[in-house]
Amino acid sequence: MDRGGGEALGWGMATTNLAVISTAHIHTKSFLDNIAKAGDGRTAYAIWDDVAERGQRYATQAGCRFEADLARLVADPAVDGFIICAENTRHLPLLERVLPAGKPVFCEKPLVTTRADAARLRPLLAGRSAPLFCGYFNPFSADMRAVAGLLAAGAFGKVTHVRFRNAHHAAYGRWFDNPDLRWFTDPALAGGGAFMDMGTHAVHLLRHLFGPVAEVSAVIANRCGAYPAVDDHGLAWLRFQNGVLGTVEAAWIHNGGPTGLEIAGDQLALWHDGKRYVTGKPGQEAQPLPATPGVPDRVDRLVAAIRGQLTAADLAADLAACLDSVAIMEAAYVSAKAGGWQKV
Repeated sequence: MDRGGGEALGWGMATTNLAVISTAHIHTKSFLDNIAKAGDGRTAYAIWDDVAERGQRYATQAGCRFEADLARLVADPAVDGFIICAENTRHLPLLERVLPAGKPVFCEKPLVTTRADAARLRPLLAGRSAPLFCGYFNPFSADMRAVAGLLAAGAFGKVTHVRFRNAHHAAYGRWFDNPDLRWFTDPALAGGGAFMDMGTHAVHLLRHLFGPVAEVSAVIANRCGAYPAVDDHGLAWLRFQNGVLGTVEAAWIHNGGPTGLEIAGDQLALWHDGKRYVTGKPGQEAQPLPATPGVPDRVDRLVAAIRGQLTAADLAADLAACLDSVAIMEAAYVSAKAGGWQKV
């Protein structure tokens, strides 16, 4: 099924063999659960991991083969697509191994953690037709697709400022005491803490909705001390090239309260009322978002791409947002250390 304008890509097949490259990420189990429960021919074909015990454990749970030789798995003609669930700073070397195979790749977010890594990645992407995308999901939800439609129609009028808060209580809950997940608290492996983990989702969504960012100012720090080597919260201001001012809040020290997107326009505003997203303005009753279908994300997006159900234009636009998000995030961390506004 073609979802939007443009020419759909064509990797259609009944059985879809997915290879998992590393099981380090906290989301690996949910991705394997997705594959097991989908019932549409997708299968966990094999798992490779640089930590053999961890990879073998996940392979046993998933009922698939553990492959100790990465080169052999990458070259295996039976593999239809790859899922990279490695530590953040290990994405680049794995992408350098996997991308030349010319098959669709879903890499956990962020794509890479520095602009220098993104610069090394770009030559591998030149002329590549097989999709590459990240573990972002917000832009593809029904709600955010509806918001994008309202923005495209000019319903908000002149948008002055926007906010996205993405936060949970991971530090207070000691989520990363688990040995498999301890790397989230090691800056050499994670590239940052809560802001790298949670803020990147907010940055990616706002970049999707409002376009490129010109400059960033941020405060990123550690407050609770549970994982002192990395930040546990951050606040960044994004000045978009179109003049919109955005605020991103991210934390592992959020015990409750609202999260999500707010938009302020001179004709309409958007907020979450605790149950759903609504739009409104003074003197009018708030209205729910128009019904809008979502599109596949994460593992579903990989399968859809393999089967030719996404357009080249859609995938290219998202990859541009993924790459821009790397530069925006780096500018935020530079600002938090050096102060002031940093150009993207």
